[in-house]
Amino acid sequence: MRLSRRSEVDPFIVMDVMEAAARAEAEGRPVIHMEVGQPGTPAPEGARRALVQAMEAGSLGYTVALGLPALRQRIARLYGERHGVDLSPDRVVITSGSSGGFILAFTALFDVGDRVALGAPGYPSYRQILSALDLVPVDIETRVEDRYQPVPGNLPDDIQGLIVASPANPSGTMLDRTALGALIGAASGRGASFVSDEIYHGLDYGFRPVSALEITDEAYVINSFSKYYSMTGWRVGWMVVPEDHVRAVERLAQNLFICPPHASQVAALAAMECGDELEANVAVYAKNREMMLKELPVAGFDRIAPPDGAFYIYADVSDFTDDSRAFAAEILAEAGVAVTPGLDFDKGRGHATIRFSYARSSEDIAEGLERLKRFMKMKGFSPKGE
Repeated sequence: MRLSRRSEVDPFIVMDVMEAAARAEAEGRPVIHMEVGQPGTPAPEGARRALVQAMEAGSLGYTVALGLPALRQRIARLYGERHGVDLSPDRVVITSGSSGGFILAFTALFDVGDRVALGAPGYPSYRQILSALDLVPVDIETRVEDRYQPVPGNLPDDIQGLIVASPANPSGTMLDRTALGALIGAASGRGASFVSDEIYHGLDYGFRPVSALEITDEAYVINSFSKYYSMTGWRVGWMVVPEDHVRAVERLAQNLFICPPHASQVAALAAMECGDELEANVAVYAKNREMMLKELPVAGFDRIAPPDGAFYIYADVSDFTDDSRAFAAEILAEAGVAVTPGLDFDKGRGHATIRFSYARSSEDIAEGLERLKRFMKMKGFSPKGE
């Protein structure tokens, strides 16, 4: 039985790194995890408690395709609280994680063969989902001088869509209102649909992320409970779409997913009232970020764009290697630190970059940094000042 050409997507390399780290741990070797973009904290206590109560009270069967009305209303209220946006809950669509949102968005917005632009480095699954849907991902090579974010002058004219993430994965950099507005305007001027990935909103250090909804209603906004709300495995997210797109997205959601997981929606609604616990998590990430920015250059990793949000640092390691995958494997084997090679994020230049995640406990991050410094010194990459 043959496989379709659309199935020929690239692997998600960070998952391979996770498997290698798990094998090392199974062999009794302690590993510090800096590879995966996953909070080291569980879902908020209130979310877990709400789910237990819901399981005891009912069957948790299908919900409507667009999601629980109470959750859609609470998310709409969030945009008023965070962004000063008066958003109708009718425009909110609950999804099976942000991945479900991207599938719905790309299917609703684009036809086979349409060209969709995205920054490189960028989240690899954008490209793979687009390819699996017979769409054409168009990489925009970004620069460290632009903090790894696309700029309007680099957008091709012949595109039907643009995906932008702020805060971004893998760099953690953000767009201010002027820069985001310029990209929205540039896309509109080309007749291209604009998709704003905002799944790291809430994880910011210094200035507040701007939502595309503060600038325009003519955009698809994707968000998730995975990162700020520490609910990666619960697979629940949301999207906000223009009012006249809701029914089209609903028809797709009915047929592709039936509905998002009911149990996860119950927990997500409760998680939104757990602000103190969630902000305590952000305080840990902020502390970890400061440690990373101080100690990574000491180890030799000094070619970075300091992150504004999320929990990643993206480093140019071309002074040390031209094979980031082998370099990451060496760091895991000899230092016991799992990191992600940049090949996931940038097919052209990822052989010379590495992503570090600081989503774990501060104790883990401190230990990982010490291991990295010892490894780099052992390899002859002398720390600065020595």
